[in-house]
Amino acid sequence: MPDPTPVAKSGYVNGADLLLSVGGKAIGHCTTHTCTYNTETKERAVKPASSVAYGGTSLWKEKGVVGLSVSINFEGLRHFGETEGGFKALLNAWKSGAAVTVTAYERDSSSSPYLSGSFVITSLEQSAPAQDDATYSGTLENNGAVTITPTNLTGETLS
Repeated sequence: MPDPTPVAKSGYVNGADLLLSVGGKAIGHCTTHTCTYNTETKERAVKPASSVAYGGTSLWKEKGVVGLSVSINFEGLRHFGETEGGFKALLNAWKSGAAVTVTAYERDSSSSPYLSGSFVITSLEQSAPAQDDATYSGTLENNGAVTITPTNLTGETLS
């Protein structure tokens, strides 16, 4: 009988412990996923006050944040006995043209995702090379506000 006492994690975070779910099902036979947090900015250049000499600090532009977005890229292997959200399920979701619910979470912590929200499947690709594994990949982009909870990630201390 296995010991039910949880073992404290230490060392490097294993990517296999970070999972991605689309429409309530984990991406099946996923080999990798990448979450990219994007910031859209606007530059502002203003004339210095008349009492300030031109040059020096008056040449620096300011940046303001005008938008945030998240994009997620994923890859997986096609599998005949898929029990999670594989290529067929993703293709069906893409075909509907509707947004999907996405969560990113640590293994054994699906009820405490570090990222969740509505996303659109903006691309889905299947690759079928001769004498090799058939694979699939795709891109998701947020559809409105996304909930991001860094405290649901283990491995690092927020200061």
